[in-house]
Amino acid sequence: MENIVGLKELRQNVSQYIADVKKGKSFIVVRRSKPVFKISSPESEEQWETIVNFTDIKKGGIVINDLLSRL
Repeated sequence: MENIVGLKELRQNVSQYIADVKKGKSFIVVRRSKPVFKISSPESEEQWETIVNFTDIKKGGIVINDLLSRL
């Protein structure tokens, strides 16, 4: 069973919840008694896929406004 936490509680104690997630816990965050999102630790690095690495384009990355202006 996952733990349920209110959004206000999460904001007030975010450091503690981060530590708990690092230990493997997960939380359903509710706002006005309705679930809005889930916080959990990624199970493995394979879940993440690099789409584009902007540091390959320019050392230190690129400014988001420069990227958006070219779209």
